[in-house]
Amino acid sequence: MKELRKLLRLAARALKELRFLAFVARIDKRTWRRHEELLSWAENRRDDGDGGAGPVVRRGAELRAAALASFKGKLRGVTGLRVLLHVPPKETSPGGFSLFSNLADSLEYIGVPARKLHWGDDFGRALDEFSPTHFLSSDHRMYLDRIDWDRAAAYRKGRQFAVGLTASVDLQGDITLADRLEWGRAHGVSFYYGFRTGEYFGERPEYAPYFGRGGKIISVEFGANPLLYYPVQAREKDLDYIFLASSNIDKHARYFEWLPEIVFRTPGLIDGPGWYRIGRCAPREIHRHLYARAKVGLNLHIDDSLRWASELNERTYILAACGLPQLIDNPKLLFRRFSREAVFCAETPAEYAWLYRGILADPKAAEQRALLALEEVYARHTTFHRAEKLAAELAALS
Repeated sequence: MKELRKLLRLAARALKELRFLAFVARIDKRTWRRHEELLSWAENRRDDGDGGAGPVVRRGAELRAAALASFKGKLRGVTGLRVLLHVPPKETSPGGFSLFSNLADSLEYIGVPARKLHWGDDFGRALDEFSPTHFLSSDHRMYLDRIDWDRAAAYRKGRQFAVGLTASVDLQGDITLADRLEWGRAHGVSFYYGFRTGEYFGERPEYAPYFGRGGKIISVEFGANPLLYYPVQAREKDLDYIFLASSNIDKHARYFEWLPEIVFRTPGLIDGPGWYRIGRCAPREIHRHLYARAKVGLNLHIDDSLRWASELNERTYILAACGLPQLIDNPKLLFRRFSREAVFCAETPAEYAWLYRGILADPKAAEQRALLALEEVYARHTTFHRAEKLAAELAALS
């Protein structure tokens, strides 16, 4: 019976993959034909300043300059923190690579010494060379099995050293959450954190075990990194849409329902892990140049974000920071973080397609929403803001 269930699961997965292959095959072929040319162009671009640029690029330059100036070294010598962050390969976890890298870069920028521990790096050597006070990793086995826990215990003796793991309720084989928390206590895990809202962690009963014995979960929401994401000039806006997103199997149903009226009918740029028609993915350092050529930034959320005010994906903040009119579905948290006039929000796939056509038909109105989103993301939702909050919470643990 166990083998039969396994075979049925494999068969179901194969059918889902076949459906995805058929979906990709129907996407306008011009989208795939131009992919490599666009990436090569972006890799050779340099920021040209804002001379002669439109209002979005000019205002973006002003907002970014103000953010860089106000956050530069803001916490240098203040907290005593030294943060080591576990960064997975982009190919294995594009989301993890992006968020941990951006957080490390932002901590360093605001004056908190931070170092990235890549999966192939020597853990003990990083401890000796960097002398961290805090280490942030994930509770997934792919991360945990790459940590020398005996070395961590030896390093902790006689010094401050707090290990934090992500707070997850996802199933990991037959290991219960209670077992994982007990394992964490036995291995010196000091705290847990997550990328969803604090309200979400408090409201969901599944997370209750994390709050036992006076525990808490530090909330570090996604944001846009001003070191990477800001409006830049392009020779022309010749891409009707851009969609920089992975194609994980758990996202396929959403793509099948919401994207066909756009991606089957018009060419654009699609990029990210799992799209089998592309030879490589664009590095995050060139994303702003690709966004600059697009008229619309597409965005969709996972089901959990639609049912609960849990998170906005990183793309929501990045599109805003790059000054791109954003076409988005309706995650519960959206209008707690952005005003209604800052995005084009759709309740249904039909409305999504209708709004898309409206953005293309009225670029001036779209630009006004992009400007408002740009103001709002730089006012409250950069990774500098997130890093500053995280530093305060880590310092409070000491």
